[in-house]
Amino acid sequence: MPDREKEWEQWKDSLSMMVNMGGKLGFEEKTMNNIAYRLGNWLAEHVDPMNREQRVIKELWDVASEDERRVLAALITRMVSDGRRQEDMVH
Repeated sequence: MPDREKEWEQWKDSLSMMVNMGGKLGFEEKTMNNIAYRLGNWLAEHVDPMNREQRVIKELWDVASEDERRVLAALITRMVSDGRRQEDMVH
């Protein structure tokens, strides 16, 4: 797997682990989406994207309204919470 693709998968796996942890701690979907939105704002302001996929997400974030950002955060949360390898990552 090329390095850039590996970085993208590692990023998604890290987010997946955090979403899974939130679920195990009893966070509701609305709470997880709010956390994702706040994290997205912080990342957009302070972190340079490491790969083209993250760059696309940042560019979408930058042009989105607050409501659209909330939808994007919820979609990313849903994307990483689809069950892929989450149970293997958190015991």
